[in-house]
Amino acid sequence: MACGSCTTAAELDFDFSMAFQPIYDAVAGRVWGYEALVRGTSGEGAYEILSKVSPEQKYRFDQDCRVKAIELASRLFPAGEDLKLSINFMPNAVYEPAACLRATLRAAARWSFPPSSIMFEFTENEEVSDTGHLTNIIIEYRKHGFTTAIDDFGAGHAGLGLLVDFQPDLIKIDMLLIRGIDTSPARQTVVSSIVGMCREFGITVLAEGIETEAEFATLKAAGIGLFQGYWFAKPAFEELPQLQFGAAVL
Repeated sequence: MACGSCTTAAELDFDFSMAFQPIYDAVAGRVWGYEALVRGTSGEGAYEILSKVSPEQKYRFDQDCRVKAIELASRLFPAGEDLKLSINFMPNAVYEPAACLRATLRAAARWSFPPSSIMFEFTENEEVSDTGHLTNIIIEYRKHGFTTAIDDFGAGHAGLGLLVDFQPDLIKIDMLLIRGIDTSPARQTVVSSIVGMCREFGITVLAEGIETEAEFATLKAAGIGLFQGYWFAKPAFEELPQLQFGAAVL
């Protein structure tokens, strides 16, 4: 069954592309995956592109971002490596979950990109008034083997409430809780509580926005295994950046 927005959504009147930032698995000592981040065709930042999206274009933009991310990842990801592609999506732009996945599944099939390698993350900074609808989205995505994640956990709308209503596969702790955690007992306590709670739920924890070795060491000691941030690598436009770990390029 199709939803009306699939056929009536306004076309985009601008072009865009993607940059990629690695997610590092400190336990395995390797890149776990890459997040696709929207950029202009000349590398303009995400805000400049997102500010062009009108309410009538939100659905089309969400769909086109998925397709562009899969297309680029299929060309850039090394063959034979088990890597995740993390794609941001807007829950309020998904109207009928099954119908709204068709373009994603077609793109995955067209470029032979396995759905099990795709992670969909939504930010809790986007307020979702209908949590039942969001739960239906997550259920539908899991049917197709997608990994689900909450981005910016701890900085937006009702993070704990979302965990009560449903449990994603992964949460990304927001950088506001990460910044300076090595010298902040309060942040250390909050993050430790999040890690313990997620362990009970069986949810993987990722710390994002890492900028120093001290932040990384403190979070690793707290039991977190996945990391993302400038200390590992900055996003690279239409390519996969090398891990840097501060200054030394590997």
